[in-house]
Amino acid sequence: MFPKTRKEAPKDAESVNHKLLVRGGFMDQLMAGSWTLLPLGWRVITKINQIIREEMNAIGGQELLMPLLHPKSIWNETGRWDKADEIMYKLIDARKKEFVLSFTHEEVVMDLLRKNITSYKDLPVSVYHFSTKFRNELRAKSGILRGREFMMKDLYSAHRSEKDLMKYYGKVKEAYKTIFKRLGFDFRITEASGGVFTDKRTHEFQVLSQGGEDTIYYCDKQSLSLRDKCGWGANEEITNAKLQIPNAKCPSCRKSKVVKSKSIEVGNIFPLGTWFAERMKTYFIDEDGKKKPVWFGSYGIGPTRVMGAWVEVSHDDKGIIWSKEISPFAVHLIELTGGRSFAKPACSPRGEAGRPGRASWGKKIYEKLIGAGVDVLWDDRDIAAGEKFADCDLIGIPIRLVVSEKTGDKIELKRRNSEEIKMLSVGQCIAFCREKGIAQEV
Repeated sequence: MFPKTRKEAPKDAESVNHKLLVRGGFMDQLMAGSWTLLPLGWRVITKINQIIREEMNAIGGQELLMPLLHPKSIWNETGRWDKADEIMYKLIDARKKEFVLSFTHEEVVMDLLRKNITSYKDLPVSVYHFSTKFRNELRAKSGILRGREFMMKDLYSAHRSEKDLMKYYGKVKEAYKTIFKRLGFDFRITEASGGVFTDKRTHEFQVLSQGGEDTIYYCDKQSLSLRDKCGWGANEEITNAKLQIPNAKCPSCRKSKVVKSKSIEVGNIFPLGTWFAERMKTYFIDEDGKKKPVWFGSYGIGPTRVMGAWVEVSHDDKGIIWSKEISPFAVHLIELTGGRSFAKPACSPRGEAGRPGRASWGKKIYEKLIGAGVDVLWDDRDIAAGEKFADCDLIGIPIRLVVSEKTGDKIELKRRNSEEIKMLSVGQCIAFCREKGIAQEV
């Protein structure tokens, strides 16, 4: 596995995700705000993206991939070349042409729409992609939570009316709730400003975390599973009056208390209206033959922020604690030296454990688990047991399996978030994995 884990965190690391994701070999910092996703980290991101992809497809989203290098001309059409100047990375090529590295894709999608939309019959349209974003953060910090270059999932939707836009906006809101529930987060939905995207109220999806940079207020009923639960929540930046926590009443339901919390933003949704269409001349002909501007929406989730946020809220003093949904592997198999071996076929001159004609018990277990559709990280290194166990806890895969001379023909099973140990046969171990939903169809 590349690279090896580290015993010490980087000296400049302040946030938990920075310390543990670098130590565990999930990511590497090239410079401030710029990260390489290493093989373990990429496996996590791939699983996060698949959950997002499934829910985007379920509401009619079609996946594509748009350019990262944009011409100045398209941004001039909306005036955002100047309006968003302070967060954009701009460049000039050898022919004196000006470009910007993408920090968002509204203009690009609007250009696609005006090339392909003519009638109300062509609407609605919903497209999304997973792509790199570039934003000139004055102080990139908090590990992978705030970078100058990062991954985003952008969904964009185009509609014939405000009613149709807001109906789809509600669908996306529910899809996002499903995504963050599947990921296992304790999150709240809050109102926020639209920044450089819109002057309308927008919604953010905030993960509760003491390591978060945002401060949010929400109705205590938002966290309860009640029929009359209140959905009110707001980012601190738009709360006009200073709420007298902890005695403030919810400004929406007027019954329950307002809770104040630090949080990490992992998603946002924007009802953009006709602002972009009017400036970029993106129109369609309605049923009455009249020319109308397209109604537009934008919806984002940051998969790399999701990974960082998970580590912030799910760790202990030993390392990360992944959920089975986004863990890089389903199980971590540790083989301790001196374990059982078994005879190999005569045609194989040398076993993997270095014994002529013999192969390790761990190898056999590994092959059986893989054959049963279990994704396994197998540690067969010739190092001390304590070092293997420390790496296992640091990496944080949900299930640890140990085979050794002590376990004999059994497998020692322990969950990352529990001290309970079970001794199981190979068949029982595979059955356990199937019961917990971590064995794939093969």
